Amino acid sequence: MPTVSFSDISKQPISYQALERDLNLKKLQVNRLLSLTQAINNNVSSSGLFKMYSSFLNLEMGVKKMALYFNKNDKWTYRSFIDIPDSLLNIDVDEHLEQFKQVLSVSGYDHPLISQFDIVIPVIHKQSPLAYVFIGGLDEEEDMYNKVQFITTITNIVAVAIENKRLFKKQLEQERLRREVELGSEMQKMLIPAELPCCQGYEFASIYKPYLGVGGDYFDVIKFDDTNFAFCIADISGKGVAAAILMANFQANFHSLIRKRYPLDEFIKELNESVLRITNGEKFITFFVAEYNTETRQLTYINAGHNPPVLVSNDKVHLLNKGCTILGSFATLPEIEIGQVHIEGAAVVLAYTDGLTDVTNKDGDFLDSNVLNDFALQHEQLPAQKFNDLLLKEIETFKQERAYPDDFTVLTCKIFE
Repeated sequence: MPTVSFSDISKQPISYQALERDLNLKKLQVNRLLSLTQAINNNVSSSGLFKMYSSFLNLEMGVKKMALYFNKNDKWTYRSFIDIPDSLLNIDVDEHLEQFKQVLSVSGYDHPLISQFDIVIPVIHKQSPLAYVFIGGLDEEEDMYNKVQFITTITNIVAVAIENKRLFKKQLEQERLRREVELGSEMQKMLIPAELPCCQGYEFASIYKPYLGVGGDYFDVIKFDDTNFAFCIADISGKGVAAAILMANFQANFHSLIRKRYPLDEFIKELNESVLRITNGEKFITFFVAEYNTETRQLTYINAGHNPPVLVSNDKVHLLNKGCTILGSFATLPEIEIGQVHIEGAAVVLAYTDGLTDVTNKDGDFLDSNVLNDFALQHEQLPAQKFNDLLLKEIETFKQERAYPDDFTVLTCKIFE
């Protein structure tokens, strides 16, 4: 492939007529630069800039063939052209472009599209290509050097203006997303209990770390009267604002149904139907709910596909894993088993979402559920808040500098003797 640098093009002796023609061309170029700059300042659309660019090259610079390429979604795509059929424009050029680091001749280049042109002009910004323009059909008797220089200038101006538009649009989108996350986070703060009940017979503490400030984890504690309360923890599929919106709907349905004091199996059926109505089966929720009576010391629960909470009492570990499948996937839950545990003496219940067991250390090892079970067994005597404080310290030590990969929630219930 010939690679002739345009800095080496020789200059012919200049006559008076050539000087006059050159002066007129310079005036035309200055006027065009002014009109283009004004269009950019007036925030003319990208399509408008492309039309001005192709019109000037064709009508005033005598360019007979042109194709201007920009990178879109990691693929080079033409955005403006002159007298090139679609069949050629749609041919992939990605693997050919990045070799062009300066203005070069491409006459005779072995590619069905590129071979249609005489030169290629790359636009490089901070060592990264912004655009490539292929030019063909220039009159060889004209001042090729000055024309190419000016086409290079005007192409750079258009390319940088388009890139600035893209960056500004991206900035606006990021600001919109940031505000959405802020609103979602504010909404979640209103839905998640700010204070948890603490009575003579029991107390609660929580750890709540939503992914990127907003997510789909949920927990709650409902006190019915002096002897009865319920608590739950849920993990809604997905992340971010969408999961937060679904969580808000779930919270409303949970509160509405739990206060009707249905038997747990009836309650879980109604809750599953409400989730299915909201999601149309496209999302699901893992869920654990338990009710406790401080007089009978009976814990009744249903685990709907959630990580089994661990109950430690009298130095024994009980996994609360009885229940049913996840919510929101089946119109009718195929089987429901109500779990029951009679608690003698003091006890602790550690409930958590799977974001906790997704945490990894520097070696890629996961925070195994068995580690959490052993932790609960070793520290069952602690008050709920101290239990959580120590657990969080253990988690931070385990993961060190690694980020949390998902929403992560812990709800700890301490039951006294």
